Amino acid sequence: MADNRGPLAEYLRARRARLQPEDVGLPSSAGRKVPGLRREEVASLAGISPDYYLRIEQGRDNSPSDQVLVAIARALRLDDSERRYMFRLARPHPHALRVATHPVAPGVLALLDNWSHTPAYLFDRNLDILAANQLMVDVAPGIVEPGTNLVLTTAAQYSAALARPEPPAVLERWDHTFREMIAALRYYSNPDDPRLQEILGALSLEHQTFRAVWALHEARPYASGANRAWIEPLGWVDFRWQALELSTAPGQYIVTHLAEPGSRARAAIDYLVSNRASNPEDAPQPDLCAD
Repeated sequence: MADNRGPLAEYLRARRARLQPEDVGLPSSAGRKVPGLRREEVASLAGISPDYYLRIEQGRDNSPSDQVLVAIARALRLDDSERRYMFRLARPHPHALRVATHPVAPGVLALLDNWSHTPAYLFDRNLDILAANQLMVDVAPGIVEPGTNLVLTTAAQYSAALARPEPPAVLERWDHTFREMIAALRYYSNPDDPRLQEILGALSLEHQTFRAVWALHEARPYASGANRAWIEPLGWVDFRWQALELSTAPGQYIVTHLAEPGSRARAAIDYLVSNRASNPEDAPQPDLCAD
């Protein structure tokens, strides 16, 4: 999936390719042979020499100063998330990236279990599900459960939707969710992690569009959003969610699903809780869908 330039060099080249001269206030000329900006244009915008920028993008200088990185981020119009990701590529901390492989702390498991009316789960840098409370499993059985992977599950569901096929609007939602998951995987993961390579290999084999999406080098945190779940007898229910990194375990992220009083999400949670209490051996089997 990668070449010999290194992660930082690959990322800079991909970000440069996505920009057009008019995006950064430069005149556009006919017959440009390079997609996006030229290297010398980025160098000029960043206030550094073209030769120095060339060395960075070719992977011959992997330790540019913070001042240079800030200037390049400004030239490439990186947002806050993209800037943080670029700095992490330039300043990797292997020990910190390995923390996510540690077992889940008993206190975190207890916290999840105590949230009897809040679907919640925990994932790591590779978007592997480490833990989930019972209510989360009821909302998304087989999808958000310990041992599953958010990206691989999304890819499988997207492929199934394409095979049925679903209406264009539904496929568009799945495509958006799939790209969102891929961007999160790139943002959080360690490029040298064998588990990441295993996931990338599976995605390359199982989903025909994955390689093209991965090559875009989009990198964004999985911070907040909405999921839509099919819950009998209520039908489709929208859940808002929020993800936060655990301060005691960097590289582990807890996701909580929110339900406002009087909302369909609250009604669904109340139904699932009461149904499990009255029929513990006959829990409902909802189906999660992209939104």
